[in-house]
Amino acid sequence: MNTRRLQAGLFLAVFIPLFVLQTAEVLSPKDLLMMKRVSSAVISPKGDWIAYTVSVPREATDRAGSAYNELYLISARTKEVRPFITGKENVSSVAWRPDGSDLAFLTARGENALPQVWMIPVEGGEAVQVTRSETGVSSFAWDAAGDKIAYLSTSARTAREKKLESSGYGFVYFEEDLKHRNLFTIDMGKASAIGGPQQLTRDITVWSFVFAADGKSIALAAYLETKSLKQLTSNPGKLGNYLFSPDGKNLAYASALEQKDHAVSQAFVISVNGGEAKNLTPAKFRGHVRWVDWKDANTLLYGAAEGSANTISSVSIAGGGRKILLTSENSGVVFDHPTFSRDVKVAAFSANTDGYPGDLFVWNIGSEPVRLTTTNPWLNDRQMGKQEVVKYKSRDGVEIEGLLLYPVNYQKSMTYPLVTIVHGGPEANYANGWMTSYGEPGQILAGKGYAVFYPNYRSSTGYGVEFAAVGYMDPAGKEFDDIADGIEHLVKQGIADKNRVGLGGGSYGGYASAWFATYYTKMVKAVCMFVGISDLISRRGSTDIAYEELYVHSGKPLEQMWDLALKRSPLYYAHQSKTATLIMGGGADPRVHPTQSIELYRQMKMTNHPAVRLVQYPGEGHGNARQPGRIDVLYRILDWYDWYVKDAKPLKGPMPPLDISEKYGLSLPD
Repeated sequence: MNTRRLQAGLFLAVFIPLFVLQTAEVLSPKDLLMMKRVSSAVISPKGDWIAYTVSVPREATDRAGSAYNELYLISARTKEVRPFITGKENVSSVAWRPDGSDLAFLTARGENALPQVWMIPVEGGEAVQVTRSETGVSSFAWDAAGDKIAYLSTSARTAREKKLESSGYGFVYFEEDLKHRNLFTIDMGKASAIGGPQQLTRDITVWSFVFAADGKSIALAAYLETKSLKQLTSNPGKLGNYLFSPDGKNLAYASALEQKDHAVSQAFVISVNGGEAKNLTPAKFRGHVRWVDWKDANTLLYGAAEGSANTISSVSIAGGGRKILLTSENSGVVFDHPTFSRDVKVAAFSANTDGYPGDLFVWNIGSEPVRLTTTNPWLNDRQMGKQEVVKYKSRDGVEIEGLLLYPVNYQKSMTYPLVTIVHGGPEANYANGWMTSYGEPGQILAGKGYAVFYPNYRSSTGYGVEFAAVGYMDPAGKEFDDIADGIEHLVKQGIADKNRVGLGGGSYGGYASAWFATYYTKMVKAVCMFVGISDLISRRGSTDIAYEELYVHSGKPLEQMWDLALKRSPLYYAHQSKTATLIMGGGADPRVHPTQSIELYRQMKMTNHPAVRLVQYPGEGHGNARQPGRIDVLYRILDWYDWYVKDAKPLKGPMPPLDISEKYGLSLPD
């Protein structure tokens, strides 16, 4: 009897602690591939309803394509949700009719259909097609009265051009047979479009536009009054969004400070009658303005990246100091550009945190934002790595900021394999929010025991124009030294194991990946280069943004900088690489041509590199839009880091399996 009691007691004493110590699952690749997010939010004119879209990834077995985008309505007061357009749909550019009675949006319905404007009553009913453009619609907007919709559509091919193509003579005349993008208006009835479209522009290409409050004028990166163009400002640099003041007297716009700036950074206002534009941005602003809006006819709102945080501020157009209305540092959420009610008292936006990728928020200005949706409730059952802002000194004494994602169950007494993820651009930065995607699988790596580092190296936005200009005429200079210094800092802090370091990124982050695989090869065991640059000389002649490359990056024509372009090319150092190098990219990338990947691969192979692999994705551009390529990139990156960084397998030996199709989620024959 006593023996039985003792056995029972021992059983309970062991069983209870084991039950208590069970932990939540970490984030898996399958979790990421099924993750939804709120992709846009548009508040009604009265501020009582919010239309929002939810991005829903395609399953592995679906027809190849980008994520679906569903449309919902939610009451800002009661949180009642009305599913409007769901399932295998792709809704974008949602816009309320000014009286709040209808929603217009872009979608493509039918086999081989192109995006058109559709409209659906808010009270329910069937969607009605508004436009029937042969070439599709790229953007649209309501006028203030809700009587007209203006939209952009590219000129169609002529009957002669179609006949030549069908007869086998459809040759490509590179950059000489481009078609203009034209502005149209169409009169609207309560239920459907009435009358045919009216073309407002010819022989110019319109990239964007906004209506004035009275509906009689349109700004197109210039100013359009009836049908005559009038130049309002000769803005020299990159142009962001722009819009008329409520009284129609002024135009606000976000812009770069000067031509050589690689990103929009300032908030300007100018009279529609012309004159000097006024810069309302604080002097020597340590941030970058991203967008502008109006609070009232005399007060401007602007959103900015400030370090790893973002802010919304107001300022009088007469000048003076700004008032910060909202910061992600205080609210805890990293927010997109809000849409505002007509009285600008309430706003809606999509926002993310380090714990979820994107949900809907309503913001009564003057109070804290309120979360309205929980798009991925199962995330509460996943254990995440802790994320924090880190600061360190570069080799020349400049303070650099970044984000550090700790391994799940991090212990201070241990060192960990490190993966550094480098953002593209370089006109971008990392905000302290959700950091995980198919090409940057941060939380998945943290769940596998890695520390993950996201540096906002010099040339990043969010730290002022001077900080961002460091890479101008100095590619792969101080900007990439900052990344190396960050890795060394984490090693010295005892967080990172110096013998197990990986690095990856896309676009300019892919350039950094190639640089660390070659020039800084002693620092990293493996890199994952995605749509990256390897040869600055050939890149100048193969990119679709040659003038941007000249004006805001190189600063000089190629013939004046052959030597610098050569010696800042990873290709130049490829022969010395001792880094396992995975190269990936789209087969139809116009921004960083696929030959950039081929050149680096070929040079490494020709110098007997034992661990280099090139994977290209047919039909994909500058980033994979369709789910097959996203699935492959995600699993291939994880395999590469596990093989060479975490498990520290030798460079001269077998590479990770080439065929990883068993991970795709398909039913395949043996």
